[in-house]
Amino acid sequence: MKVAVMTDTNSSISVETGKRDGIFVLPMPIIIEDKTFLEGEGISPMDYYRELEKGTDSSTSQPAPDSFISMWDSIFKEGYDEIVYIPMSSGLSGSCETAESFAKSYDGRVQVVDNHRISVTLMDSVYDALKLAEQGLDAAGIKAELEKRAYDQSIYITVTTLKRLIKSGRVTPAGAAIASALNLKPILQIQGEKLDAFAKVRGMKKAEKVMIDSIRADIENRFKDVPEEKLRVRVAGTLTDREAADQWRQQVQTAFPEFEVDYYDLPCSIASHVGHNAVATAVNVVI
Repeated sequence: MKVAVMTDTNSSISVETGKRDGIFVLPMPIIIEDKTFLEGEGISPMDYYRELEKGTDSSTSQPAPDSFISMWDSIFKEGYDEIVYIPMSSGLSGSCETAESFAKSYDGRVQVVDNHRISVTLMDSVYDALKLAEQGLDAAGIKAELEKRAYDQSIYITVTTLKRLIKSGRVTPAGAAIASALNLKPILQIQGEKLDAFAKVRGMKKAEKVMIDSIRADIENRFKDVPEEKLRVRVAGTLTDREAADQWRQQVQTAFPEFEVDYYDLPCSIASHVGHNAVATAVNVVI
């Protein structure tokens, strides 16, 4: 059984990286002033962050329905027997449900995984799927294994601007005005299906400390029985300054010297909500 692993750019895996590692990656649409681009092809995440910084009117959307079908059909033409498709969490987008509806016509040969992840935690799920495929699991078996581990992860995000949260309705203009006056920084959490409020603190340094402490608490409590080699600590962001991105990575690396910490750009779908110069950190369990 030859099983293909497919995801989308919401995994923080680019189309180019996917080709290198044997992963099929569907680029997600980005709409900027009524013009549609594809993430990583027509526009990079960094380009999008800079558009957000300028205040350009923009949004993200689901892939066109025929994009699922055309990619699946092309994968089967390459000689694969089954496909495991791992999109972003159904709680954050309707694209997972759309893919599931189209997959029904493939008689089980396409398995859509909803393991409630996005960005770096989704990325690790995709590489776990590759490992399971190499071990001989079929598509249905891989789907079951990934969904069983869906909630073994946490992402914490702090924003520097509330403009995008106001636009999405997560923060009211009045609430944003009060937060700005008091220098309050909201910390958001993805620990399953949705982007939820986690805490509010004064100042960016305090917010970064709270995120790091929260990752440590997850490791020491939720994942206390997980071997260290099965844990991954990641950092990410929508930072337009690469030096600032590396400083954030080094800060988390110093806090967790036992892990190798890498920085990744947050996908445009998250950037659309949190704006530019947001920072994030994550922990999750891998297979």
